[in-house]
Amino acid sequence: MSRSPYPPGANLNPAEHFRNTRRIIAEDPDWSLSIVPCLSDLCLQSIVGNFEENPIFEDLTPIHKDFVQERLSTALPLHVTANLISDGVYWKRCCEQRWDLCDITNYGNSWKRMFFERHMENIIELFIPDVTKPNRVEEMVPLCKNYIKRLDISQLLPPIKETQKEEEDEDEEEYGSESASDNEYIRPSTDHFDFNILLNQLTNLEELHLVYRVKQCGMNFEWNMFEMTDRDCESLAEAIKSCKTLKLLRLHQSHIEDNKCRLLVKYLLDHPSLRELDFSHNLIGDKGARAIGKLLTRSKLETLNMCDNNIRGPGAKAIAYALSMNSTLLSLNLRLNRLRDEGGQAIAKALLNNNTLLHLHLGGNEVTRPTAICLSKALVEKSTLKSINLSCNNLGVDGGRALEEALSNNTSLTECDVRLAEVDEQSASFINQVVRTNQSLQKRRTRENKTKETS
Repeated sequence: MSRSPYPPGANLNPAEHFRNTRRIIAEDPDWSLSIVPCLSDLCLQSIVGNFEENPIFEDLTPIHKDFVQERLSTALPLHVTANLISDGVYWKRCCEQRWDLCDITNYGNSWKRMFFERHMENIIELFIPDVTKPNRVEEMVPLCKNYIKRLDISQLLPPIKETQKEEEDEDEEEYGSESASDNEYIRPSTDHFDFNILLNQLTNLEELHLVYRVKQCGMNFEWNMFEMTDRDCESLAEAIKSCKTLKLLRLHQSHIEDNKCRLLVKYLLDHPSLRELDFSHNLIGDKGARAIGKLLTRSKLETLNMCDNNIRGPGAKAIAYALSMNSTLLSLNLRLNRLRDEGGQAIAKALLNNNTLLHLHLGGNEVTRPTAICLSKALVEKSTLKSINLSCNNLGVDGGRALEEALSNNTSLTECDVRLAEVDEQSASFINQVVRTNQSLQKRRTRENKTKETS
C-alpha cells in the first residue's frame, strides 16, 4: 500500500480555507460574471446602430421588429423610414416626441397616419410663397401619399412683401434721389400655398379642411391675411377637381363671396366622390346660392353646410328648387342667413317632393308664422325628417300651434328646436314631449333590430 505524499491531517480541499486560496484578478477592471449577451441581441443592436446606412427590417421576425422599433433613433431621415417601418412603436415615439397631444382616435388609430398628416399640415401652414421651396413638398409626397387621408390646414401664410430700390438713372433724374429710393411692391408668383402641386398626388385623401387666415399675426394685422384671393380660388378649384378621392371639403372663414363660390362650384360639378361640402362662415349671397343649387342637381352630396352666409329669399328658392329634385342630400344647414319667409316657405314646400332629407337647420333666419305653417304641412305629409331646428326665429303663438298639431301624429321626428322662437310654453312643452316619445321609440326599434340581427 503506497503512502500519501501529504502529511497526516492535511486539508485536501483548499477552498475551505479561502485565506489560503490565491485570488484571481481579471485584467479588465469592468469584467463581471454577468451572462454574455446573445448573438441575436448583438446583431439587432448592430442593425439599430447602422440602420441609416444599411436598413434591415422586413426580413426580421415580429419580435425582432419590435426590438428594433423601440431602439431606433427618431431623428432618422424619413426617406429611410417612411416606406420601410410599419405602423407601430417607432411612429408612436416619433409622434410623442414631436407633439404634446397625441390622440390617434382621430387618425384611424394609426400612429403612422397621424405623424404624416400632421407633418404635412405643418409644412403647408409654414409655407411662404416665393420663400419656401416647392420641392420641400414635392420630395415629401412619395413618402407620405399612402398614409394621408385628411388634411386640416388651420392657416395659410401670405407672401412676404419684398421691395426693390429704383436703380435707373432716368428715375433719379425725374423724381430725385429721395423718390428713387422709395420701395416698390413686387407681386408674388402665388398669394398662398398652391395646392396644385400636392392634391393630385395624394391618392388616398378623403377630407380637406382649409382656412385662409394667419394665426397670431399680432400688430401685423391686415384684412388680406384672412381671405382667399381670386388666384387662390382658381388654383384650389383646379386642385380639388384633380383629387378624385375627396369626400369632404370644408372651406370656412375665408371671405368667399359669390364669384369665388361660383368658380369653386364650376370645378366641383360631377365630382365622382364628394359627399360633404361646408362653406360656412363666408360671404356667399344669392348668386352663389344659385350655383350651389346647380351643384345639388349634378352631384351626390349628402351634407351641405351654408351656415352664416348672406343668402336671402331668391338664393333660398334656388336651393329649394334643387332640393325638390335631389335624392341624395341627408343634411342641410342654412342657419344664420337671411331667408325670411320667402326662402323659408320655399324650403318647406320643397320638402313635399323630397324623400331623403333627414336634418334641416333654419335657425336665425327671421322666419315667422307662414314658414311654420308650411313646415307643419310638410311634417304631416312627409315623415322622413328626423331633426329640424327653428331656434332664434319669430314663429309666434300661431306658428307654434301649427307645429304642435303637425307633430300630434308624428313618430319620426327625434329633434325639434324651437328655443327663442316666441312659441308659447304650452306648444313648446307638447313639442318636447313628442320628441322625447319618438326618441324612446327610436331606441326601442334599434334594440329590436340588433336582437334580430344577433338571433
